[in-house]
Amino acid sequence: MIFSHRTVAFIKVFENIDMIASGQYVIGVDYGSDSVRTIIVDAANGREVAASVYYYPRWKDQLYCNPADNRFRQHPLDYVEGLEETIKRCLVQAGPSVAANVRAISVDTTGSTPVAVDKTGTPLALIPGFENNPNAMFVLWKDHTSVEEAAQINAHAQKFDTNYLQFVGGIYSSEWFWAKLLHILREDEQIRNSIYSFVEHCDWIPFLLIGGNDVTQMKRGVCSAGHKILWANEWDGLPPNDWFASLDPLLDGFTAKLFKDTYTSDKAAGTISKEWAERLGLPADVVIGVGAFDAHMGAVGGQIVPYHLSKVMGTSTCDILVAPQEEVAGTLVQGICGQVNGSVIPGMIGMEAGQSAFGDVYAWFKKVLTWPLQNILSKSSLISADVVKQLEEETADKILPELSRQAAALPLEEDNELAIDWLNGRRTPDANQALTGAIAGLALGTDAPQIFRAIVEATCFGAKAIVDRFNQQGVPVKGLIGIGGVAKKSPFIMQMMADVMDMPIRIHKSEQTCALGAAMFAATAAGLYNKVEEAMSAMGQGFDTEYHPNPENAAVYKKRYEKYKALGNFLEQQIHLTL
Repeated sequence: MIFSHRTVAFIKVFENIDMIASGQYVIGVDYGSDSVRTIIVDAANGREVAASVYYYPRWKDQLYCNPADNRFRQHPLDYVEGLEETIKRCLVQAGPSVAANVRAISVDTTGSTPVAVDKTGTPLALIPGFENNPNAMFVLWKDHTSVEEAAQINAHAQKFDTNYLQFVGGIYSSEWFWAKLLHILREDEQIRNSIYSFVEHCDWIPFLLIGGNDVTQMKRGVCSAGHKILWANEWDGLPPNDWFASLDPLLDGFTAKLFKDTYTSDKAAGTISKEWAERLGLPADVVIGVGAFDAHMGAVGGQIVPYHLSKVMGTSTCDILVAPQEEVAGTLVQGICGQVNGSVIPGMIGMEAGQSAFGDVYAWFKKVLTWPLQNILSKSSLISADVVKQLEEETADKILPELSRQAAALPLEEDNELAIDWLNGRRTPDANQALTGAIAGLALGTDAPQIFRAIVEATCFGAKAIVDRFNQQGVPVKGLIGIGGVAKKSPFIMQMMADVMDMPIRIHKSEQTCALGAAMFAATAAGLYNKVEEAMSAMGQGFDTEYHPNPENAAVYKKRYEKYKALGNFLEQQIHLTL
């Protein structure tokens, strides 16, 4: 593989770092869709000394959510309680000597997951009168209630000489900040009369930890600002007020309540507040780093290198690629989720893409198959409720592994069942959250493993469409890095991914790659390393598995991929005709 002089210089950073002494610790906090995960690591070598996971109780009960309307909201108390509990558990595991030597905390979160706040930066859901109002809560990334608003933003952008969507792939998504804000302002008068600003989750948690009480002083990360909020150096911050005011008068003056400056995640947001230091049992001088999205920090935790696509695979996927600024200057990749200088590695362009549903597609099929257990077996008069519960849990745990085993044994043929993976819309390429999934080629002989294989294949084809878009538009994808639960747990899916892509995929060793990336940024924000690349080299855990494509399978998948694209085009046309 041939690298540019800048990429070679990037790699050589790993060979010339001064190692810091062991015994200084950092905390990485990773907020996912279902839980928050915290780790404490030795900043000298990335050795994990403690880990804890907290599942959001209100979210688990799907409070404030309505999947039928694509409404997914999370209460800030789930985040606050999870933050406190996981850090405290980790400190108990690690012991007092570690707690006394914690130098910094950094946080990553899902995104775009914003919330309405008052002037002090307090989420409205934490204010009396708003406790049970879903519009006062964090609007989770996969909330698609603002599809109409996103469509209006895209149409509105075409009326201006300056293309304010050019750095977010040319298409604004209902998963993002402005569409969600406009939807809530239109829908809820109580929120409209009480909101002061709108804040991303990854910016709010550091603000909380430093004891911030004036939202205008909040340090907003360039990651969230550039990829979701239309911030860019090219127009000296956010688009002008008249761009928003002419979209809807409800947005008139709102940019003045947001921000102009942004910060990379190797910088400090501040120092932990006295209240949180005492609450957690940490030193008073712990540095709190600027936050970012999970996949962006996860790419660093997974030791990304230029032009290698880092695939964070969980409920959805978020695909991250970095490239030297001078090598991609003037290149705008259409239909991705943004390209932002410094959103991953300071000084490099971070490019984001992804799939709105990945693991969620498998979870959906699992839910379909367990319907009889939950709705019929639970009413059985033959066995006790305790046995029913045990059977439900045992079966649910075994369904996907057994489906994978049987699907892997099926013959691969060009005319097998074919699926489209847009069960939660399409994020990239070319965001369209109105799209839906499909399964074609069903017959009376089709069984559950065959359907499962088709939907796994569809998620792999969706991933290939992203790689194709980068390659077609002048940003070559030279390698694949797999990160996250699906990458670690499913050899069947990862082998199919390698076959469909017709290129190897390396799986990062860390079980908590996003949290590890946050810890690397924490170490840099605390000054333990001069650059995050140095922290990445010293603290990285390496790779433990690599999947290589099977040439025979790759040839069949190449033909099936053409059918996938044809079916997807047909489905998109039909959905367009019904809208």
